[in-house]
Amino acid sequence: MPKEWQELSKMTDDKEVVINRVTLKESGIAVEGEFSLPPLATLSYDDQVFVAMFIKVHGSIKEMEQVFGVSYPTIKGRLNRMAEKLGFLQVKQVDKREDLLKRLERGEIGVDEALEGLSQ
Repeated sequence: MPKEWQELSKMTDDKEVVINRVTLKESGIAVEGEFSLPPLATLSYDDQVFVAMFIKVHGSIKEMEQVFGVSYPTIKGRLNRMAEKLGFLQVKQVDKREDLLKRLERGEIGVDEALEGLSQ
């Protein structure tokens, strides 16, 4: 019986993995060689669950805040960390004030939350 991907993710957590054999289940044909994992499979199990939930909520950071019970900056930080690990972007520091005003403009936060953030 094949092991679930979660087991592999937990065993290999942050270690480089090379797949040496791939078998097509339906035909039984096997291919041997050195294959790397797809980029998302290189994330930790917890990060893979996070990405799956992000897709489930259609990228809504507001819903992610509710699901995980954490703040907007925590969600953004985690997304940035994963994107950086995957080589999708180079993280730059964002001005907190500018970020709050953009979030307010997009309707992600209300005026009260923006004012509270600006006063901190």
